Amino acid sequence: MAFQLYDSRAQALRDFVPIVPGAVGMYVCGPTVQSSPHIGHLRSALVYDQLRRWLNYSGFDVTLVRNVTDIDDKVLANATSTEEWWALAYRMELEFTAGYRALGIQAPTYEPRATASVQEMHRLIATLVESGHAYPADDGSGDVYFDVRSWPAYGALTRQSIDSMEAAADADPRGKKDPRDFALWKGHKADEPASATWPSPWGDGRPGWHIECSAMASRYLGTNFDIHGGGLDLRFPHHENELAQSTAAGHDFANYWVHNGLVHINGQKMSKSLGNSVYAADLLGAARPIVVRYYLGQAHYRSTIDFHDGALTEAEAALDRIESFLERVGRRLVGTRFAGTGVVEIPDAFADAMNDDLSVPQALAVLHDTIRQGNSWLDGEDLALAASAQGQVLAMTEVLGINPLSPEWSKTQDVSVHAALTALVDQLLERRQQKRASRDFAAADQIRDDLAHAGITIEDTQQGAHWSIDGSQ
Repeated sequence: MAFQLYDSRAQALRDFVPIVPGAVGMYVCGPTVQSSPHIGHLRSALVYDQLRRWLNYSGFDVTLVRNVTDIDDKVLANATSTEEWWALAYRMELEFTAGYRALGIQAPTYEPRATASVQEMHRLIATLVESGHAYPADDGSGDVYFDVRSWPAYGALTRQSIDSMEAAADADPRGKKDPRDFALWKGHKADEPASATWPSPWGDGRPGWHIECSAMASRYLGTNFDIHGGGLDLRFPHHENELAQSTAAGHDFANYWVHNGLVHINGQKMSKSLGNSVYAADLLGAARPIVVRYYLGQAHYRSTIDFHDGALTEAEAALDRIESFLERVGRRLVGTRFAGTGVVEIPDAFADAMNDDLSVPQALAVLHDTIRQGNSWLDGEDLALAASAQGQVLAMTEVLGINPLSPEWSKTQDVSVHAALTALVDQLLERRQQKRASRDFAAADQIRDDLAHAGITIEDTQQGAHWSIDGSQ
């Protein structure tokens, strides 16, 4: 089936047809680097990594642009006397990058900072002023606003009428013709640092938030590109304003608008006021990064996910099933004519799920069904089919970025400790085998139970006993 993607603007599933056959241009709203990344930031970045991986697998050459908003009201507000705004922004940017990398999120093709595209913003604002869709404030502030009532299509993304919208709270309303007009350029204020100011045709100042993304998207992808993505909380006002100012400037802008769902904490919306924020560093410290990736990526991208006690334990158990099967089938096929014969390709049912608006839950169901079948074939010594299942599981997990055998997920551990543990367990297994040979089954079972209490699982096979810890041998 053709790849279908839910377009938030159309509010419907649409067949994905790229502007240029075989190529996809995708712009994703990246972080405002005002403070440390939280679970919602990781979830959003992961969604578009999954989309990108699926498009790549489907044969598309993807150009992904994910911006960094490094100049903004909040960045300035969080700066201190000992850490200037630009230093704070860079430090936070490094934290975001580390979180993305830990989760196996592929680096974007381009990652522009807003401060590097101010000239493009000036050109876009000038076009809007010249065409009558923007105006400088007449109060001498140096602010420039988008005139929402000059653009009849304003509200098209979220299907709102102008009169039903809340006032834009991004600048002093005294210079506005309409409270809903939003700032394109903000004149320099006396309490703002000189380092956060750029010269412009309308006076010294800095860009408004919304104009930044419109300028960066067109700079790196052109005035018409395929996909614009971001969190559901960005639909209004950020994406609504991006769409309005870009189209008013004569740009076709994005053909598809994609929005990922948010993250709740124990059934509540995550917010600083509730004190329930879960930060990336804490999340990644609570479980292996591949487990965190599995957890954050297992729901449909448009759904709200709930982080609760036990969520990572459930994800760990699911991932253990994947790891245990791959290790088991790998051991069994070694030295047989079936080793390496499994074709690394995804099943049709997996492809159908991913083509249906990136339905990862259904795709994961196919993955775990394949693992169950593979284990059954191993139990029945049908090694040809087991090898086939092995190839399919490797293909599916690679597409989802959760292949535990990929080098990026290789588990690091102290070699000497592992060697010592291996020697001790092997001695116990040898003693257990001696007890079984002498028909002292009670003693043999006691050794097995003692190892189980220590978190070591024993698997008896025709080739001998194998042991594992948390699914790893």
